[in-house]
Amino acid sequence: MPQSKQQPNLVLTVLCGTLTSLVVIGLARLAYGMILPAMRADLGLSYQQAGLLSTVTALCYVCFVLAGGQAAARWGAKSSIVFGLLTVSVGFVGLAVVSNFWLIMALMGLLGFGTAFAFAPMVSLLATWLPDRRGLAIGCMTSGVGIGIFLSGILVPAMFNTFAELGWRVSWGVFAGMALLVALMVTLFVQNPPIAKASAADPLPADIKWQIYRNPRVLIVAFTYGIIGLSYIVQAVFMVSFMVESGHTEANAGSYMAMMGLMSIAAGPLWGWVSDISGRGNALAASIFLVLIAMVLPLIDQSLPYFFVHFLIMGVSVNGLFALIQTSATEQVAPRYIPIAFSFATLLFAIGQFIGPAIAGWLIETTGDFTLAFGLTIVMLTIGFGLTLLIRRFPAGPAVG
Repeated sequence: MPQSKQQPNLVLTVLCGTLTSLVVIGLARLAYGMILPAMRADLGLSYQQAGLLSTVTALCYVCFVLAGGQAAARWGAKSSIVFGLLTVSVGFVGLAVVSNFWLIMALMGLLGFGTAFAFAPMVSLLATWLPDRRGLAIGCMTSGVGIGIFLSGILVPAMFNTFAELGWRVSWGVFAGMALLVALMVTLFVQNPPIAKASAADPLPADIKWQIYRNPRVLIVAFTYGIIGLSYIVQAVFMVSFMVESGHTEANAGSYMAMMGLMSIAAGPLWGWVSDISGRGNALAASIFLVLIAMVLPLIDQSLPYFFVHFLIMGVSVNGLFALIQTSATEQVAPRYIPIAFSFATLLFAIGQFIGPAIAGWLIETTGDFTLAFGLTIVMLTIGFGLTLLIRRFPAGPAVG
């Protein structure tokens, strides 16, 4: 798609970014857990098969996230985003109608594939159009994840109540309609930044890509993003189970999770705005330190107040942490190279999310409790905090120009 010579409506552009995040992360990646119980019962899937489906989605995202960034750099972010959204919509439609396990596995992989071509290129596009307000813009985009979680938490049970055993299929179908609507909005309202023309006419040579991948600043940001991905997914997968195993009700755990999701909607834009004023490194170090404190609390004491404060602090900090590290990844290179650098950082994030549950699950099964699993996240977050102190000292301007 051609580049724009005039600045687009930035409010609509940021809105499209938020909705893209809602679809490809909130619905395509995280809503599966809501749909899974009814889907598993209807299709007769084992827990092992259900877990494999989630793993395939994550694996396809890991395998193609660099390709998504390269596609955006060569053909323009808008083309990549629309392609990714349409691919995700095809996956949703297929999941609404098929019953064969292997076809379902392929469709779950398609969700991860489409996400790889939509999410990182949209972050890159926002960062290029709003270089001085990229923290706020990317923060607004990350709020789409919280909105997606909240929306699926309302929509999916409503579909179950209305359509009974077909509710999970209708839910996937509704997701498909939402993905198509967002793809249409991106087509109508999003424009490629002027740099897109040069990128399309002159594909990046391999030596430039490796110069980006090996740059110390890019590597520090990417490893920090990977640590955040590993730590967050372990918390998301196992903290509710830890709370229930500690003697608290699932209702309490669910209400605390809902509180965390609602607060995270505002956290991304707020932290992004603060970082635009106070400096990215300062805000990043503060947010990861808060997440570190939150992860320590349940290990100190498993009483209800400690879990409440844990979810409270996570709600006000973790989505901001995502927004800030994503923004930092876009600031280490010149605008033309943002899709490449951000996709590389996202690759390490995706690897962290891929291996985190496996390692934590093995530790929980081996030891019979959650202490070592969450202790691992505390160690990793401590390393991440040290890396953010290095990011604070980065000089102004891109490392690769």
